[in-house]
Amino acid sequence: MVNREAADRGRAWLIRVLSILVLLLVWEGAGRLAASPLAPPASTVLAVMARETASGALPHHVGITLARVAASFLLAMGAGTALGLAMGWWRTVDLWLDSALLLLLNLPALVLIVLLYVWFGLTEAAAITAVALNKLPTTAVTVREGVRALDAELLEMGRVFRYGRAATLRHIVLPQLLPYLFAATRSGLALIWKIVLVVELLGRSDGVGFQIQVYFQLFDVAHILAYALAFILIVQVIEWAALQPLERRAARWRAS
Repeated sequence: MVNREAADRGRAWLIRVLSILVLLLVWEGAGRLAASPLAPPASTVLAVMARETASGALPHHVGITLARVAASFLLAMGAGTALGLAMGWWRTVDLWLDSALLLLLNLPALVLIVLLYVWFGLTEAAAITAVALNKLPTTAVTVREGVRALDAELLEMGRVFRYGRAATLRHIVLPQLLPYLFAATRSGLALIWKIVLVVELLGRSDGVGFQIQVYFQLFDVAHILAYALAFILIVQVIEWAALQPLERRAARWRAS
């Protein structure tokens, strides 16, 4: 069984690598056919990535953006999970907060970013808060639905066996909430890094978004794609190397 699982994972990785290679080949061919600086081939973009990495500029700006993504993600997931648990558990809390969440869900990200910059200035705190507030409502709603879907019979069983709050949370609530938490995590990571780039483009003097804005003014598509591709690759590595293995381990823990 273990060997089969390892073989399946190896095959999945092989398919992923091959799909990326095919995409690069198609991109390279299309770029060479276009023969335009506005549509550079993959080799040109990769060469720019190598030069920017060697100069230290790309690692510097990518590291700053990753720090903002991490801070915004932790803030949004922590506050959103707490709100979702409270709203799912207590009807009164849900009634009080539901309208505010709907407002945040329907408020365009750009409007919220601009408002926070106007109110609090072009500061790091305003930038991170703007990103977190854009993700918080979706996390809260996802966790709330998970709490509402909890198996009432399992909760009753916990009361029969006189589980305390900690034991109930660990053995009954968390295993059932894991799929919802992972859904919020994946959607959160995908959303947050995109909004961070907008925040940096509008009001920061460093980061991937700032670099994209600089090279946009220069009409340098190769540099724009190089910085975007570098960050996309890092986010994808986080998905493959961290989130997916963690999700498999959590699924085994949930089953046990």
